[in-house]
Amino acid sequence: MTYLDLSADSLGSTSNGGASSRGAVLASRGQQNNPDHHLWNNRGTWWCHFTLHKADYTSERIRASLKTRDILVARQRRDELLATFA
Repeated sequence: MTYLDLSADSLGSTSNGGASSRGAVLASRGQQNNPDHHLWNNRGTWWCHFTLHKADYTSERIRASLKTRDILVARQRRDELLATFA
């Protein structure tokens, strides 16, 4: 799954097999002193990882490829992705 898939899903599409994220709340601790919070590098490609807490009291861990090797692009894409759930 990529950040583009998740962005489309958050706008109402259910392209990931019907698992819509509507009604979900992003769990974030807001690490302002760490510009790479929610990011990790897997063999050169940056990924984003976060948790959504759903209305039915379940949670879902989201791991999405940001499809870039550039940390600055990864931070921008992460911010765009998290903004769709905020």
